[in-house]
Amino acid sequence: MTLIDTPNLDDPDGFLAELLAAHRGLTESQSHALNAQLILILANHIGDRAVLRAALDLARKV
Repeated sequence: MTLIDTPNLDDPDGFLAELLAAHRGLTESQSHALNAQLILILANHIGDRAVLRAALDLARKV
Protein backbone atom coordinates (compact mmCIF):
# COMPACT_ATOMS: atom_id res chain seq x y z
CA MET A 1 0.00 0.00 0.00
CA THR A 2 1.48 3.33 -1.07
CA LEU A 3 -0.15 6.52 0.11
CA ILE A 4 -0.14 9.76 -1.82
CA ASP A 5 2.40 11.80 0.15
CA THR A 6 2.79 14.70 -2.26
CA PRO A 7 0.43 17.70 -2.37
CA ASN A 8 -2.97 16.49 -3.59
CA LEU A 9 -5.41 19.25 -2.59
CA ASP A 10 -6.76 21.80 -5.04
CA ASP A 11 -6.33 24.58 -2.48
CA PRO A 12 -4.13 23.45 0.43
CA ASP A 13 -3.80 26.97 1.82
CA GLY A 14 -7.56 27.38 1.77
CA PHE A 15 -8.04 24.08 3.59
CA LEU A 16 -5.44 25.05 6.19
CA ALA A 17 -7.29 28.33 6.76
CA GLU A 18 -10.57 26.42 7.24
CA LEU A 19 -8.91 23.99 9.63
CA LEU A 20 -7.42 26.81 11.69
CA ALA A 21 -10.78 28.62 11.70
CA ALA A 22 -12.48 25.48 13.01
CA HIS A 23 -10.09 25.56 16.01
CA ARG A 24 -10.49 29.28 16.68
CA GLY A 25 -11.97 29.99 20.09
CA LEU A 26 -11.62 26.42 21.34
CA THR A 27 -9.80 25.42 24.49
CA GLU A 28 -6.82 23.09 24.09
CA SER A 29 -9.00 20.18 25.20
CA GLN A 30 -11.74 21.08 22.71
CA SER A 31 -9.13 21.45 19.97
CA HIS A 32 -7.77 17.97 20.69
CA ALA A 33 -11.33 16.60 20.65
CA LEU A 34 -11.99 18.28 17.28
CA ASN A 35 -8.83 16.72 15.84
CA ALA A 36 -9.81 13.28 17.15
CA GLN A 37 -13.33 13.59 15.76
CA LEU A 38 -12.00 14.74 12.37
CA ILE A 39 -9.60 11.79 12.25
CA LEU A 40 -12.40 9.33 13.03
CA ILE A 41 -14.71 10.87 10.42
CA LEU A 42 -12.01 10.69 7.74
CA ALA A 43 -10.97 7.17 8.79
CA ASN A 44 -14.59 6.06 8.49
CA HIS A 45 -14.79 7.68 5.05
CA ILE A 46 -11.64 5.86 3.91
CA GLY A 47 -12.85 2.62 5.45
CA ASP A 48 -9.82 0.54 4.43
CA ARG A 49 -7.74 -0.69 7.37
CA ALA A 50 -4.63 -1.22 5.22
CA VAL A 51 -4.77 2.39 4.03
CA LEU A 52 -5.32 3.63 7.58
CA ARG A 53 -2.44 1.52 8.89
CA ALA A 54 -0.17 2.90 6.16
CA ALA A 55 -1.25 6.44 7.10
CA LEU A 56 -0.44 5.79 10.76
CA ASP A 57 2.98 4.46 9.80
CA LEU A 58 3.66 7.47 7.57
CA ALA A 59 2.50 9.93 10.25
CA ARG A 60 4.84 8.40 12.83
CA LYS A 61 7.79 8.91 10.45
CA VAL A 62 7.12 12.62 9.93
